[in-house]
Amino acid sequence: MRMKLSKSSQLVLVAAASLAVASLITACQQVTQTLTVDFVYVASALAAGANQYGEIDVFEINSESGKMRQIPTSPFPSEGRNPVAEAVSTDYQNLFVVNHDDNSIVQFVIGIDGKIYPYNTVNTPGIYPMSIAVSKSAVFVLDTYQPLPLCSPVDPCSGSIAVYPLSAATQSAPVGMQNPAMNPAVNGQYWPLTIPSAPNDVIVPTAVNVLASDAYVYVTAYDSTTPSPVGYVFAFSVGSNGVLTAVPGSPFAAGAQPSAVSSDSKSSYVYVADSRNGNVLGFSVGSNGALTALSGSPYPAGNGPSAIVVNPTYPYVYVTNALDATVTAYSIGNSGALTQIGDYATGLQPVAIGIDPSTNRFLFTANFLGNTVSNFQLSPTTGTLLNAQASPYSSNTNPTAAVAIPHDGSGGGIQPQ
Repeated sequence: MRMKLSKSSQLVLVAAASLAVASLITACQQVTQTLTVDFVYVASALAAGANQYGEIDVFEINSESGKMRQIPTSPFPSEGRNPVAEAVSTDYQNLFVVNHDDNSIVQFVIGIDGKIYPYNTVNTPGIYPMSIAVSKSAVFVLDTYQPLPLCSPVDPCSGSIAVYPLSAATQSAPVGMQNPAMNPAVNGQYWPLTIPSAPNDVIVPTAVNVLASDAYVYVTAYDSTTPSPVGYVFAFSVGSNGVLTAVPGSPFAAGAQPSAVSSDSKSSYVYVADSRNGNVLGFSVGSNGALTALSGSPYPAGNGPSAIVVNPTYPYVYVTNALDATVTAYSIGNSGALTQIGDYATGLQPVAIGIDPSTNRFLFTANFLGNTVSNFQLSPTTGTLLNAQASPYSSNTNPTAAVAIPHDGSGGGIQPQ
């Protein structure tokens, strides 16, 4: 015997079935859509493991809460001693780690799950590499000393910059670091950082930045020979095969002891943190790469500014103050001038800073003495920072550098404000 349902009962069953299907689809979407918006790579300098290598902690950022947690197989060996700097390739497929005590750069290939796999190791031309930048076509590395026989901590000499042209990635191989570009002026694979008026002074490099346009590269440094340090920005145009040419007027005066340098996504402005004077210097970039001080520069920061980043999407600049354990936020005006927004507490002694490349909405710092990583969600309308859930997070001992790649670039639960 078959029961005949009323028309109203049939409608109820149809609605229930539709709801069940919709719920199943939503559940499937929740299962297949990850909330990991970025992977963050934090280098820790303290030796660990059988080979006394440093460590690379790999964190994932939750797109809804901003909470960071290490992926299950983290940390990974840095494949060298005392890692001090990191950079990622512009296609986000490679991580480059500078190991200071081994004079090496290690290239890691990044898996889709955020894991890293050592691919290639090269030795830098000079002695004690300490900063790195990557463009579409080249890797730029700073060495504390030039590759000269008498250069050592006991008998220091000026630093230098080297350029490794990159070969294009293929389906079977990542981008490749070629031999360093040759500088015919010294018949070597490096460019000395020297002051023409004082060629024998010891110039100490601190940081390197390449413009988004790839046309110019800037190096911060200071003269350690003078009674009080004198800061500079060395500017180079980047030619074919990575050959550098000094920009007219270079080096440019830059406070007392510049510690970090960054630039905006339009290659219009360069900003330099001065650790000795506790401020930020701003420059406009001329058509030939020359730098001109911005109106109102320098701009006040905290004590011991140590790292700086410019948000590539929103008009804000952020600076870590190592001695205050804070981040200072600034807004960028139409002419590039900075206006201070506020200060935000980090872990102890922040020395590195970055912004997530997927949404440009999360900002993180590596806190050297705190052995932690701090994470903030930033407001795109005001530039203010809000602590992410459970921040700061434990890292390995003495973190020195931090960079990030997007995970599918989806942005997950990020909502516009």
